[in-house]
Amino acid sequence: MKSSLPLIIYIHGFNSSPASEKARNFIAYCKQFNGFNLQVPALSHNPEAAIEQLEKLISSGGGKPYLLVGSSLGGYYATYLAEKYVCRAALINPAVSPVKNLGEGFLGPQKNLYTGEKYEFTREYGMFLATLDVDPLQHPENYLLMVQTGDEVLDYKLAQERYAGSLQVVQEGGSHRFDGFENMIAPILEFAKNGTLGQETMAAISTI
Repeated sequence: MKSSLPLIIYIHGFNSSPASEKARNFIAYCKQFNGFNLQVPALSHNPEAAIEQLEKLISSGGGKPYLLVGSSLGGYYATYLAEKYVCRAALINPAVSPVKNLGEGFLGPQKNLYTGEKYEFTREYGMFLATLDVDPLQHPENYLLMVQTGDEVLDYKLAQERYAGSLQVVQEGGSHRFDGFENMIAPILEFAKNGTLGQETMAAISTI
């Protein structure tokens, strides 16, 4: 049965899970309102299977998400889906063209940080991952980009360039996990509703 509530999907990152601190904070915040069909799937490490999971959720939620929230690799997935379904997306230190920019560094044995699952990230996985790359964006106005300059895993400047036509929040310092993420949740929902952020909100989140 399809929910009549607005669909929000939180998309976790590489080797992460719904048990991550950001995911748990987002779930807890949204539950206060009980006004969303919030989905936080545990994604397959196989990118093709992960996209299938997400598209099934979108289909069951009415065919167009109210909002996608993607962290790291989840931001890459969210971008592909936001372009396909023409919906809004909030991106947290997103991966940009990961196959191109990270090379073969993620190939080989991997272990999920939360579940402990061990697996092999294959070249075939990487080849499919590359097909999801969207450049240039067709709907830059649909994105809220949130990056911290202290990201030790990804170059935040790549995200600034890719989402140049999008609303951006660039905080000095921080880390790849996005320090102080709990302070960004209300602004994320504000963006979902309005497609922008008010001056007071932007001023409040300009620093960590």
